[in-house]
Amino acid sequence: MKRIYRDGLVKFTFVLPALLLFSLAILIPFVKGANIAFTNWNGISPTYEYVGLRNLRLLFSDLDMLEIIGNTLQYTLFYTLFCNGFGLLLAVMLASKFKGENFIKSALFMPVIMSLVLTAYIFSYVYGTVFPNVLHISGLMGNEKTALWGVILMASWKEIGLAMVIYYAGLQTIPKDVYESSTIDGATPARQFVSVTLPLLAPAFTYCIPLWIGNGLRMFDYVFAVGGPGRSTQTIAQYVYQYVFPFNKAGYGQMAGLIMFILVMGVTVILTSILRKREVEY
Repeated sequence: MKRIYRDGLVKFTFVLPALLLFSLAILIPFVKGANIAFTNWNGISPTYEYVGLRNLRLLFSDLDMLEIIGNTLQYTLFYTLFCNGFGLLLAVMLASKFKGENFIKSALFMPVIMSLVLTAYIFSYVYGTVFPNVLHISGLMGNEKTALWGVILMASWKEIGLAMVIYYAGLQTIPKDVYESSTIDGATPARQFVSVTLPLLAPAFTYCIPLWIGNGLRMFDYVFAVGGPGRSTQTIAQYVYQYVFPFNKAGYGQMAGLIMFILVMGVTVILTSILRKREVEY
C-alpha cells in the first residue's frame, strides 16, 4: 500500500509543474474574469460593484450583436470550408509521388509560418493594387459588402497549408491493400475516395473541423490586422476587446467574453463527440 502511494506521489510530482502553469496562466485568470463579468468594473478603478445579471441583459439587448454574430458565423463557415476543402484537395493531389513534390509541399506550407503582420501587409498590397489594376476589382477591404470576404480569403490562404499537412499525414496511415482490394472489386478512383479515403480519414476530420470552427468563432487577429469599414468585419472577439480596453467597460466585456467561451466550448465539444463516433477502425 505504501509503495502504491509512493509511486502515485512520484507520478504527481511530474504533473505538478504543468498543473501550476495551467492554474497560473488559465484557471485563475478565468475564475477572476468570470467574477468580473458580474460587476461594473471599468478596468482601471480599484473598486467595483456587483450588478448581477445586468451585463447579460445589456448584452442580449444590444442590436449590434446580431450583425456581429452574423459576421462571426459567416467567417467561421467559409473559413472552415475553404481551409478543410482545399487542404484535403491538395493533400490528395500530393499523395502520389512525383518530381518536385517536396518543394511544392514546402511552398504551400510557407504561409503557415509567415507572421500575421507580413501576411496583412501582403494582402493590403494585393487588395489595394493588384485587384484594381490587374483584376479590375475595386478595393475589396474598402467596401462593407466585400470586406469580410477579404479577411476570409487572407485567413484561408495562410492556413490551408496546415490543413493540407494534417490530411496528408492521415492519408499516409491508410493501408495500400485497402485500395488494392477496392480496385479488384471494380471501384473507380472517385468511388475509392468516397467509400475508402473519406471514412478512413475520420480521425483527421475529428481534429481539423472542430479546430477551425473554434478558431473561426474566436477570430480576432486577422480582423485586427486588416479590418473593414464600420462593423462590416467585426467579430465577437473584437467586440469583447473593444469593451474591455478602449471603452473601459471591463465588466460588460468580460460577460461577452464569458458567453463567447461557453459558445466555443459547447460547439467544439459537441462536434468533436459527434465526429469521434463516426471514426472507423481498420
